[in-house]
Amino acid sequence: MAEKRLLLIDGNSITYKAFYALIKQVERFTNNKGVHTSAIYGFNNMLDIMLDKVNPTHALVAFDAGKTTFRTKMYSGYKSGRHKTPDELLEQFKYVKQMLDARGIKTYELDNYEADDIIGTLSKKADEAGFETTVVTGDNDLTQLCSDKTTVSISNRGVSGVTHYDTDYVKKTMGIKPSQIIDWKALKGDSSDNYPGVQGVGDKTSLKLIKQFDSVENLYNHLDEISGKKLKEHLIDDKEEAFLDKKLARIDRDAPIEIELDNLNYLGDDRDKLVNFYREMNFRKFLSQMDFDESESMKKIKYSEINNDNLKVISDNVPSEVTFYLGIDGENYHIDPFIGFAIKIDENIYVSDNIDILNRPEIKGILENDKITKNLFDAKRTYVGLNRLGISLRNVRFDLLLASYLLNTSDNSNDLGKVANEHDYFEVQSDDDVYGKGAKRKIPSEDKLFEHFARKLMAINSLKDKLFSELKDNNQLDLYNNVELPLTFVLSRMEIAGIVVDSDVLKEMSSKLTERLNEIQQKIYNEAGTEFNIASPKQLGEILFEKLHLPILKKTKTGYSTAVDVLEKLAPDYPIVQAVLDYRQIAKILSTYVEGLLKDIHLNDHKVHTRYLQTLTQTGRLSSVDPNLQNIPVRTEEGRKIRQAFVPSHKDWEIFSSDYSQIELRVLASISNDKNMQDEFIHNDDIHASTARRIFGLSNNSEVTPELRRQAKAVNFGIVYGISDFGLARNTGISRSDAKKFIEKYFNEYPDVKNYMDNIVQKAKDNGYVETILNRRRYLPDINSRNFHQRSFAARTAMNSPIQGSAADIIKIAMLKMEKALKDNHLKAKMLLQVHDELIFEAPKEEIAILSKLVPKVMDSAVKLQVPLNVKSHYGSNWYNIK
Repeated sequence: MAEKRLLLIDGNSITYKAFYALIKQVERFTNNKGVHTSAIYGFNNMLDIMLDKVNPTHALVAFDAGKTTFRTKMYSGYKSGRHKTPDELLEQFKYVKQMLDARGIKTYELDNYEADDIIGTLSKKADEAGFETTVVTGDNDLTQLCSDKTTVSISNRGVSGVTHYDTDYVKKTMGIKPSQIIDWKALKGDSSDNYPGVQGVGDKTSLKLIKQFDSVENLYNHLDEISGKKLKEHLIDDKEEAFLDKKLARIDRDAPIEIELDNLNYLGDDRDKLVNFYREMNFRKFLSQMDFDESESMKKIKYSEINNDNLKVISDNVPSEVTFYLGIDGENYHIDPFIGFAIKIDENIYVSDNIDILNRPEIKGILENDKITKNLFDAKRTYVGLNRLGISLRNVRFDLLLASYLLNTSDNSNDLGKVANEHDYFEVQSDDDVYGKGAKRKIPSEDKLFEHFARKLMAINSLKDKLFSELKDNNQLDLYNNVELPLTFVLSRMEIAGIVVDSDVLKEMSSKLTERLNEIQQKIYNEAGTEFNIASPKQLGEILFEKLHLPILKKTKTGYSTAVDVLEKLAPDYPIVQAVLDYRQIAKILSTYVEGLLKDIHLNDHKVHTRYLQTLTQTGRLSSVDPNLQNIPVRTEEGRKIRQAFVPSHKDWEIFSSDYSQIELRVLASISNDKNMQDEFIHNDDIHASTARRIFGLSNNSEVTPELRRQAKAVNFGIVYGISDFGLARNTGISRSDAKKFIEKYFNEYPDVKNYMDNIVQKAKDNGYVETILNRRRYLPDINSRNFHQRSFAARTAMNSPIQGSAADIIKIAMLKMEKALKDNHLKAKMLLQVHDELIFEAPKEEIAILSKLVPKVMDSAVKLQVPLNVKSHYGSNWYNIK
């Protein structure tokens, strides 16, 4: 007869254990619908381990049916001291049961009984039927079930660390039989289950008594043998409690269950069910462990390779709408090679890896026809890519990437497959799955490539109405239609235009900085008395703190800290430290900016063509890569000089720059409706001086010293970012108590700013998100977290995001209006760059006077706030020389 192996799992206990094992990551484990999944994930990890170990023929997971059981009727305080189950855990129980069903394991619960009683009853029946039984739990109570045939496995480190108890192990570690664990618990009580036991009797005393007397009953029959007077008194006083506790501690092994061992056959994984479940939960790790090929569960898809015959069909049937995808092998669509395209016309999908076909009039005519609606993924990438081929894309209606980003700015993948999965569409794979990653990445066979392109078109098409509906529900259609989508094409044209970078200027800078670097290096060597690798934190730490015996301010796991904050504290007293800081700064400018920019200059036009990431930041701010032109240093003269290399593309042209002054504080004044702050902006006061006057109780702004203004400026900008007294003290060098007073005084002077901060955090807690003036949303999953640091960070983010996001909204609208204004005024000037709150143009010298009036006028009127916007303009022969 084949061996029968039964796996019994305490569902409630393991689910709790799994949840609290990952408590610090609870907000990281959520699926696309916002359901928390950490307990499900941890439970499944444990299940894999135990299934592998036990290889069961039969299995069951038992759950508690509710809080009321026969034990609560015996003792009303039973388990009453437990904390309320967190909502983040409660919502996961039904999904744990769904997972178990997909894994071929039955679940069971019984009114008036606990999971322990179900397990106790079944393990008894299994013992009698000759099963080998393994019980899995996080509760030591179940060790009383150990027998020659039953092992109790207790999870003790998260859920993956397990200790296996059998009869011998219990005897070896505790010195008693498994059945005596009930008597041991009766005397010592159980704080978790909230029964007290006998006063004064703890774990050791209880164990000693049971070893001596075998049972509670026998102990009370021999009380005269107890030597300790106090102990005997407690035993006598709490006799009734001891016998009640034994009843509470005993697992009922004859519960009236309605399920038999023969009904518990372990069926194994239902692959289709489990794949769907893992997808719903976003459990990519478990999917990969199944050697799951996403394509195997996908519906078949039809497509045709473009040829002369179907090109004729296309030309004879001009559609009103098409879905299009352009394949580019890499992220930098300015230079990376094309690998093909796909176009959906009516119900037909056409694909090709011959990029020249795009310039056939049948296809080019569709793409350039402004009466034919286009649906895409990443319109900017597509527009710039087609522009390289001499094709001008027109009339884009739906951009899946852009729409998805607006619906949730934290989901900002640039992979169509991953974005589709975020919206519960699983009929398309990610590029990583199809092409591979890193060194293993390669373009697949023609069939696989074409099918992948075709599936991308179907994903775009299938998600269009769904995402538009969600944008409408969020009141975000205007943001999509009137700001973000048109901005895509403004950015495209800016990227295509690029900006000229004079490589000779950079090469000269490289030579001078290298010379300077060598001088600083020699100075450091002289101070150290030896040569060493200055870029090595380990070697630098040994020189500074062992050889030169500088004060050790901070240590790390690997040695001495040589972080910037540590070195800055030492620099005033130790010249070698200041030299190291200078060395690092110059080396960074040289490698990252000077040499980095030289690599990014396109040889054909001597320009850099940055890529603006429109769907990356959670606030709506644009970011820039290849190269990052928003991160060119401005705090040091060496860094600022890099801007000398940015020059106009024509002789007798100049660089023109306009930037918003204190835009985030102006937004704060407007959305908080604080009259004091609004008055200062309306009257064009120096906001930092006015803040200093208010905080320090001065008569007028003329009494404000530069130092007081600096401190007030730190408070102003700190408030925008929800700064704490600790943070303000660190930023300004004042004491924490003074910083606290400054913040309190600030809120007294600007009371509606305080009201705004409080209200916006409460709104975030109520809604789970905050919004900008244009309804751009930022979701804050940690805003109600039990973890103080996560919750506090989310609260600060709630305060800042509407301010920073609204500032981003304003400059985006300004860019839209500015491009139109240049065109309407028939100017040759071009908008080249956006750097935070600044717009940069190039223009003929004769247009500078016009721009000086036009640009501030357009930018000032971009959005109507309750305070005026303020724009400052400069111009010059290059970006550095603008005045």
